[in-house]
Amino acid sequence: MSALVATEYCPVYSPFFGVMGATSAIVFCCFGAAYGTAKSGVGLTSMGVLRPDLIMKGVVPIIMAGIIGIYGLVVSVLIGNGFSQTMSLYAGFIQLGAGLSVGLAGMAAGFAVGIVGDAGVRASAQQPRLFTGMILVLIFAEVLALYGLIVALILNTKASDSKC
Repeated sequence: MSALVATEYCPVYSPFFGVMGATSAIVFCCFGAAYGTAKSGVGLTSMGVLRPDLIMKGVVPIIMAGIIGIYGLVVSVLIGNGFSQTMSLYAGFIQLGAGLSVGLAGMAAGFAVGIVGDAGVRASAQQPRLFTGMILVLIFAEVLALYGLIVALILNTKASDSKC
């Protein structure tokens, strides 16, 4: 009877969901980081033509976009450390949820950072007083990925509670 219950709650395909969680974390966060970097980079080069002296200040959105990719890397590595050949379906689903939470939040934050970074860098080149406002909006955009990271970390700690 216990062998039937063990295979019912711990099927051989359970690790697939954990692997998909780790993949989702890194892939979606990197999509967001790449978009944010590219979009902000276009604004930076455009601004650099008119005001080359402000290029170092304009790099801030690009750095913030890159941090989003690090969130995905951290969660992906943490999920990967929890892999085993026999794991419960519960743990696989929790790991999938953790990866999707940070991945999709990171992608949304990357899009926001890219759009705000592009427009903000161009605007602050014309009116330097807009720089502080741009930084505040970038922080609010970046914190969306941080929310996903926090949820993913909490979820991932619950995945280790189940055993086969």
